Amino acid sequence: MLKYLVTGGAGFIGSNFIQYLINKYGDNVEIINLDKLTYAGNLDNLKTVEKNPNYTFVRGDICDPQIVNELVPGVDFIVNFAAESHVDRSIGKPDDFIKTDVYGTFVLLEAARNNNIKKFVQISTDEVYGSILAGSFRETDVLEPSSPYSASKAGADRLAYSYFITYDVPVIITRCSNNFGMYQYPEKLISLFVTNAIEDKPLPVYGDGKNVRDWIFVHDHCDAVDFLIQNGKDGQVYNVGGGNERTNIDITRMILETLGKPESLISWVKDRPGHDRRYSVDTTKLKNLGWQPGYHFEEALTQTINWYVKNRPWWEKLKTGEYLEFYKKNYKFKS
Repeated sequence: MLKYLVTGGAGFIGSNFIQYLINKYGDNVEIINLDKLTYAGNLDNLKTVEKNPNYTFVRGDICDPQIVNELVPGVDFIVNFAAESHVDRSIGKPDDFIKTDVYGTFVLLEAARNNNIKKFVQISTDEVYGSILAGSFRETDVLEPSSPYSASKAGADRLAYSYFITYDVPVIITRCSNNFGMYQYPEKLISLFVTNAIEDKPLPVYGDGKNVRDWIFVHDHCDAVDFLIQNGKDGQVYNVGGGNERTNIDITRMILETLGKPESLISWVKDRPGHDRRYSVDTTKLKNLGWQPGYHFEEALTQTINWYVKNRPWWEKLKTGEYLEFYKKNYKFKS
């Protein structure tokens, strides 16, 4: 039986990854989920596995060496999803991002170094490259992060690599494009816009809406991480993408059309500071290993929208209190 420590496992991608592992490997896998349960951590994401005898949840901070050092002995794989990840929040309060994304990764790497684990997977992001107007970033390109969030992820990314070079920790780094799917906290573009449209609330589109992102279904991302644990080479960086570049306004209109909602719900808002125009990663390196996405974008987006329609109780209680205050503060609609 292989043992995983999944950090940030109550968040969007982490919880999907835990469910992926249990669905694929069943009794052949043991999982410890370490999550601080900040605003985006939600144990409702894991109702399907919470009673599984091979799954254990531990509430704790990756920045706490005592907790981390108690959990890592005997672990085969550490997969670090734990991160502050919302760009808008990083602009207003960057200190949380630096602490969790950089120092927290350091604590995990130290534990990995001292316990001879088989693989440490650092989940990074395509945002570490910065913006590109034409072509696609390769893994060897210079990193030019432009927000406190992407800078903190770049720092963690390079710190993980340094532990491979200096201490021979078996590190793999993944830089993935924008994820979407079930259990995504309703502040990211697709999850926010879908839930707002269901409630007939405004969809706040930044600037001219022509910022471009490559979208990947979260199930494909989970599959890619698992594939790289088995097939990736230590010390290497792998771009992960869905090959689905869309402008924000195109995504917005697709959501409205699928839900049968009017375009009058679109509300143009002032662009955020440092808003990158386009992200695009070259995934040739990963594809040459034998992996490619399994979901078509339109099919996965429809599946995602239908999930939010059918699971209103899951997200309705999230869009209250602290979240609403953030929403009101950051999205100032034009009249």
